[in-house]
Amino acid sequence: MPKPRRRSGKSKAQHFVDSEDDVASEAQSHYSSTSDVTSFTEDVVIDGAEEQASVEDYEEKLSTCIDNMMDKSTKTRQSALESLRCAFSQKLLSDFLSERKMTITDSLERCLKKGKGDEQSLAAAVVTLLVLQLGSAGEAEQCFLSLRPVLSSILGDPTASMSARQSCATSLAMCCYLATDDIEEVANIMACLEGVFVSAYPCGNETLQNYGPARRALHCTALNAWALLLTVCPPSFLRNVLESHLPKLPTLLTIEDVNIRIVAGELIALLFELAIEVDEGFEYGDLTELCNCLRDLATDGTKSRAKAERRRQRSIFRDVLKGVEEGEAPSETVRFGSECISVDSWVRRRTYHAFREALGSGVCRHLQQNELVRDIFELGPPLLLDGKSLKNSRLSRFERHWYNSAAFKARTKARGKMRDKRADVL
Repeated sequence: MPKPRRRSGKSKAQHFVDSEDDVASEAQSHYSSTSDVTSFTEDVVIDGAEEQASVEDYEEKLSTCIDNMMDKSTKTRQSALESLRCAFSQKLLSDFLSERKMTITDSLERCLKKGKGDEQSLAAAVVTLLVLQLGSAGEAEQCFLSLRPVLSSILGDPTASMSARQSCATSLAMCCYLATDDIEEVANIMACLEGVFVSAYPCGNETLQNYGPARRALHCTALNAWALLLTVCPPSFLRNVLESHLPKLPTLLTIEDVNIRIVAGELIALLFELAIEVDEGFEYGDLTELCNCLRDLATDGTKSRAKAERRRQRSIFRDVLKGVEEGEAPSETVRFGSECISVDSWVRRRTYHAFREALGSGVCRHLQQNELVRDIFELGPPLLLDGKSLKNSRLSRFERHWYNSAAFKARTKARGKMRDKRADVL
């Protein structure tokens, strides 16, 4: 709107300001009885209407991305999936997604079935984040059950790209962990994952297959995904796993690929921790030989390997050796906002790392606000932050938009009630 020209005397703009002051004064008289409505300090809150418009604009962009998942152009679909992956990991959008879950689920299924390589990989990652956003309600389980067949199909397809199979392995494990309590479903997904990494074990003649880096990366992902589901298995299932897999896992410690050695070592420590929980008198037959192997890896100084690789291996296998010999786990404290969690067991370590890999830099935001994630890590309900806390936590401008949008809606609703004739004060 063009600015009004200044004139002598009281201008139209001044009349407009006076009128606004009168309206504000009248609104204040009605609003004074609703002081319990959430408010924020002036240095955090921008105008409520502006914030609401910004949120609506962001949601419109997300809706455009959802529509673009059905576009004919592969590039457009991939760009839309990448945008949704970033949005779902950084923001809490459960209400927005709940209203569109069927549309998004159908679009993701089409991307997984019709797409190739990178598109399938991105779509599987978005599936994980969608289930994480929908929470523990039936909506998440419904979404997972709809997409599980196509995810399993890609994982087991030897002609599919390795990146797509890796992403599907992670998605199957995370979605199963988040969305279902059915132990049979967990066992089925674990069987799918075993079908992938079992080829890493020695053949009948006790020789290891020489796979390339891409296949080894798939083995690592499948092992980590399988380990995540292992943390929620009942004791009877764990006993079978200990009998069938614990004797074979040490063979992976001799593979040249440092990543699979590390994954195998951490999985061995995890199995020892779970075995002691099931049976305090648990004993491993070849413990001395296993410890010697772990000790060699913890002190490895082979010059043919990169310095950073040797340092990383030694650090992790020192912790693995303590886990096997003494039943100890490395401890770290993860801080987010004014809270923190302690990652002090191999089970908790595998769980936290799985969420960190899925959410990336957004893991702290979900630890603060996502009720499902907070329940998993036993953090209780999300904390209510006042204006000062919001400022100190250095939230992004968009994050303030969401908080202020909620306050704007609450104020509007309260004012509407107070303006109703039944609320008039005589």
